[in-house]
Amino acid sequence: QVQLVESGGGLVQAGGSLRLSCAAAGLTFSNCAMGWFRQAPGKEREFVAANLSGGRKYYADSVKGRFTISRDNAKNTVYLQMNNLKPEDTAVYYCAAKIGGDYYYDGDQYDYWGQGTQVTVSS
Repeated sequence: QVQLVESGGGLVQAGGSLRLSCAAAGLTFSNCAMGWFRQAPGKEREFVAANLSGGRKYYADSVKGRFTISRDNAKNTVYLQMNNLKPEDTAVYYCAAKIGGDYYYDGDQYDYWGQGTQVTVSS
């Protein structure tokens, strides 16, 4: 059974930082593309970042230069370091896993999802 468990969310002031973690079990982590998505109230889910199995990384324009995705294949864990947070970053953040790197930006292409962790940025 595949499990993705996010942690690290919370309340932070604008300009602050948070580090999200997503621990995976039940899959061959090193073969998976790992993505972070977010969904704010009343808005559609959106792509945030992806770290493909080969190491390539991709970011949404809205977070480029502020967020960094990384992975530790030995720990089956993917991270999202979020710096200089803004109120518009407030959302539930989800990690997801997929086999293959195509369409890494499309949440519908991902096979497994975590339960989400809330990030709230106050102004």
